[in-house]
Amino acid sequence: MNFLYVFLGGGLGAMARYALALLLPSAQNGLPKATLAANILACIILGYLMGYLSSKGLESRFQLLWMTGFCGGFSTFSTFSAEHFKLLESGHISTALIYIGLSILTCLAGIWIGYKLGH
Repeated sequence: MNFLYVFLGGGLGAMARYALALLLPSAQNGLPKATLAANILACIILGYLMGYLSSKGLESRFQLLWMTGFCGGFSTFSTFSAEHFKLLESGHISTALIYIGLSILTCLAGIWIGYKLGH
């Protein structure tokens, strides 16, 4: 049954990620807005659930559905890495560095904000 929770959450996360990509298209060799937004939102959600889990507890099925499944399907580290590679390969070094910095700082802040909201 645990696999089903991960499967359902992952499917929901992947669909949400696709919808976000449709809403926030990136210009050619521009900042990958949808991936950045997905990673920030996934960190806020995951942080919230971590905070909620530490203060109130969370059933394992909801952890599997939302933390493992949804956040795993919604957050996109492989896409993040591929987009960096494309930016670097095409000579957009400054955009790649900005994207790396923004991703790390905002995603860490997202975990912290979500944790505080959930706790």
